[in-house]
Amino acid sequence: MTFLKQFPSTTRRRFLKGAGLVSAAAVTGSFPIPAIAQAQEVTMISAENNGEALDALKAIAAGFSKEAGVNVVINNMDHEAHKTAIRNYLVAGAPDVCSWFSGNRMRAFVKRGLFDDISDLFEKEKYKDVLGATAGAVTEDGKQYGLPTGGTLWGMFYRKDVFEEHGLTVPKTAEDFMAYGDKCKAAGITPVAIGTKELWPAAGWFDQMNLRINGLDKHMALMNGEMSYLDPSLTAVFDQWEAMISKGFFTPNHTSFGWQEAAALLAQKKAGMMNLGAFLRSAFTAEDLPQLGYATFPVLDAKVGHFEEFSVNSIHIPAKAKNKQGARDFLAYFYRPENLAAYLEPGGNVPPRNDLPQSKDPLVNIAVETMKTVQGTSQYYDRDSDPDMAQAGLVGFQEFMAKPDRRKAILTRLEGTRKRIYKI
Repeated sequence: MTFLKQFPSTTRRRFLKGAGLVSAAAVTGSFPIPAIAQAQEVTMISAENNGEALDALKAIAAGFSKEAGVNVVINNMDHEAHKTAIRNYLVAGAPDVCSWFSGNRMRAFVKRGLFDDISDLFEKEKYKDVLGATAGAVTEDGKQYGLPTGGTLWGMFYRKDVFEEHGLTVPKTAEDFMAYGDKCKAAGITPVAIGTKELWPAAGWFDQMNLRINGLDKHMALMNGEMSYLDPSLTAVFDQWEAMISKGFFTPNHTSFGWQEAAALLAQKKAGMMNLGAFLRSAFTAEDLPQLGYATFPVLDAKVGHFEEFSVNSIHIPAKAKNKQGARDFLAYFYRPENLAAYLEPGGNVPPRNDLPQSKDPLVNIAVETMKTVQGTSQYYDRDSDPDMAQAGLVGFQEFMAKPDRRKAILTRLEGTRKRIYKI
C-alpha cells in the first residue's frame, strides 16, 4: 500500500474522477471480455461513468487516430461491473489499456504479473518532473506500472443553504458531531447520507474514523494484515461508530441503494452531510452546485495526526496486451497537459500533474489547499491488498452499519479470514 504522508505544494487545477478512454470510432456497451487487438489499433477498457468526460475522451482518441494513424477501440463498462471483469480479462483477452486504481488495488495485480512495467515511458516523457506524490501511488519496488489520472480527497460534503436554514455548523470534533446529529434529527433531516449497496462507502467511513482515532501507522498495519481485527485499539473506533448508528444518524435502509441515491438525498435537502469524494457533485444540478460545501472529517482524538483519505485513479497497460507499443504511444498522447486537462475538466478532483491550468471549480481548489497542509493516505476503498480479505472487510463493515449488535461476531469472522489469508 502506498501512503502519501506529505503532499507537496501544487498549482490549482481540475480533473475528473475515474480513468477511462473511448473509441475514435465507437463506444460500445459493457461486456467482460474485450475484442482482441488488431495490428493497427489500440484496444481499451474503461469504467467511465461521466458522460462529459466520455465525450472529451472521444475527441482525444480521434486526435490520436488522426495523428498516429492508429484506431482506438474502447469498451466502456459499468463502473461496478468492471471491478469484477478486470480479474478475468487481465488473465484472458486483455486489452492494450485499461483504467483502474492505484495503491493496493494496482499492487495486487502487479504481484501477479498482470500489469506491464512502464518505467520506460516515465523516463522517456519525464513524468516524474511534473508529478507530485501521486507518482508513488503507481510505483512498486522503484518501478512504475501505471499513470495516475488524478485523486479524490474524501471528506464531509454539505449544502450551504441547508446549514444556513437550520442553523447548523460544520462539526470539528466528536462532541460537535453528536450535537450536529441531534440538531439535524430535530429538524427532520438525516444527519449523514450513505448508500452501502456497493459496500465501499461503509469501509470508507471506517477508514476515516480509524485514521482519526488510531492514526496512520495502525491503519496501515490493519490494512496490510499485520494487525488483528480484535486488537483493543479498534474498540474506540467501533464504540464511536456504534453511538452514531444507534442514534439514527445514517440513512435508513442504506444497504438497499448505492452512493448515487444517497447523494441525491443530500442534493434534495433531505440529509445534512455525506462522507465521500467530490464525484458526488454529479447528483447536483448546475444551479445547485455552488451550494455544495466541503469540510474535513471531524477530529476524534486531538493527539492523533491529521491524515486524510485520498484515492488515486490510474490507467495501465496489461501485461498480456497485444499492442504494447501502441498503448505506450496512446498513453503519451493522452497524458499531454492539454489532453489530460480536457478529460479532467468535467470532474471535481485533484489532478496529478503540476502543469495543468488553474481550476474554475472551488471544490478542486479547496482540496488542493487542504492537501498542502495535511498528511494523507491513498487507501481509499481498496482495503487490504488480498482480494478475499478486501471483500471480507467490505462486507463486514456494511454488516456492522446495519447490525451493530453483531460487532463481536463480525470482527471475529474478519479476524478468522485474516489468519487464513495471511497464514497466521
